[in-house]
Amino acid sequence: MIRRRQHPEATVSTRRLEAYTDGVFAIAATLLVLDLTARTFDGVRSDADLWAALAGMSQPFFTFLVSFLILSLMWRAHVEQFEHISRIDTLGTWINSARLFFIVLVPFTSTINNEFADLVLGRMLLPINFLLAIGCSWAQWAWAMHTRDRSMPDFPLSEARIQGGGALSALIISAGVVALSPLAGSLAFLLFLADGPLTRLLSRSRATAERGGPPPDGAAAA
Repeated sequence: MIRRRQHPEATVSTRRLEAYTDGVFAIAATLLVLDLTARTFDGVRSDADLWAALAGMSQPFFTFLVSFLILSLMWRAHVEQFEHISRIDTLGTWINSARLFFIVLVPFTSTINNEFADLVLGRMLLPINFLLAIGCSWAQWAWAMHTRDRSMPDFPLSEARIQGGGALSALIISAGVVALSPLAGSLAFLLFLADGPLTRLLSRSRATAERGGPPPDGAAAA
């Protein structure tokens, strides 16, 4: 159920933005399977033939799995961001729209990745697509931090900085995937297995910096 929130200075309802974004993510994730269903199984006459045909689809299956999981991780990041963002301005809306633009391209670049995996550009387009989408997610949080007094006034600055560790981790890893993709192809996406540990490391380092940094909001005035 969509959580209703209001802010007296809101220019755009975050509730409607969240619903729209959820729908785009769901459609993009669903379209990924079309690349599998579009494939035919000509010449299959036995179980052995069918197993062989399915084994020949290992690359499309792997690309589908990777793309679906990364889209799911990005959707989760979106949900976590908007648990705290109670207002979004025009620029924030356009940043989110840019993210969705790259999200809806994922089914297309996934197909390119499957059909032209023997070409360097074919191997790089999907990682670049995810890098740009994840970059928009990072920019979304960075802008929310910049306009924190309006976008998330009830969220402490120290906690907001720690929360940004997840977006930064995904951005670093996606850049690494792009760098490795010309050599490793889709296997470069296995770098995302390090997302959890890297997120915890970045969050822990930011928490340590906050404890050793300036006093929390309002402490100086006290």
